[in-house]
Amino acid sequence: MGTLKIYQVDSFTTKKFQGNPAGVVLDADGLSEQEMLYIARELNNSETAFILSPDGADHEVRIRYFTPKTEVPVCGHATIAAHYVRAIEYKLNSSTVIHKIGIGILPVEVIKEGNDYSIVMTQGKIEFSPPLAMQERECIVKALGVTEDELDQRCPIQIVSTGYPKVMIGIKTRSKLNALSPDMLTLAKISKTINCNGYFVFTMDSEQKEVLTHGRMFAPAIGVNEDPVTGNANGPLGAYLVKHGLVKHHNKSVFSFKAEQGHAIGRSGIVNAIVNLDNGEPVQVKIGGRAVIVFKTEVQI
Repeated sequence: MGTLKIYQVDSFTTKKFQGNPAGVVLDADGLSEQEMLYIARELNNSETAFILSPDGADHEVRIRYFTPKTEVPVCGHATIAAHYVRAIEYKLNSSTVIHKIGIGILPVEVIKEGNDYSIVMTQGKIEFSPPLAMQERECIVKALGVTEDELDQRCPIQIVSTGYPKVMIGIKTRSKLNALSPDMLTLAKISKTINCNGYFVFTMDSEQKEVLTHGRMFAPAIGVNEDPVTGNANGPLGAYLVKHGLVKHHNKSVFSFKAEQGHAIGRSGIVNAIVNLDNGEPVQVKIGGRAVIVFKTEVQI
């Protein structure tokens, strides 16, 4: 292989040491799956993105994503990080890049802003599972340390996906959100039963006019006790909010909002979520944000 260029990038922020850190390995062609896993484990971010050459004419770049434990099909913040690195490295102008990831072939918008960039990714198909059965619901609520009175009763507890499913759990107050201390072992066990690794707890109790929601995401089953800022949770959250009539949207074709996550663990970031609508129903989700490179290094393989 020779020399690998590796970046550490904080996504959904412009401030170093905030937002969600992701590893990015440029020109990862030739690495074995095991080597990718070793690198992801060494960097020890929730996810590391590996940028690869295309393997077909229908896309320009491939990306694979690894947690320290396993490969995952898609990752929002690592996608933002990977395309931010490509834009910086290749001095890209504003453009649309077609990438191939674990959930399919999708567009990513690279938006040049002065000497910097913001990135907008289109997520996968929106899928709503039925609300969880009472027994599963009760187990999750108990493991999170939430009482029935603290739940937002407007919000069914259900799995929603835009490519990588998350359990949506709405609660009433931001103070309770920040105080959560879940039973991670129990959440990991429940994940096997419900076939979903991520639990996204959110509230619409926001003191900031420009921010609609605050959230926290727990995924202990894949080695990520808490993910700071999660694109693949805030994206489907947007579809969920529209589906259940929890937000007003005067524009019949699109609903957009800002979501904050990470405050409770000192890594706050902002996700820009865009939900495209058809007759008031969510049909497509995009998420976007800024990023900042914390460091880059080289590794001899």
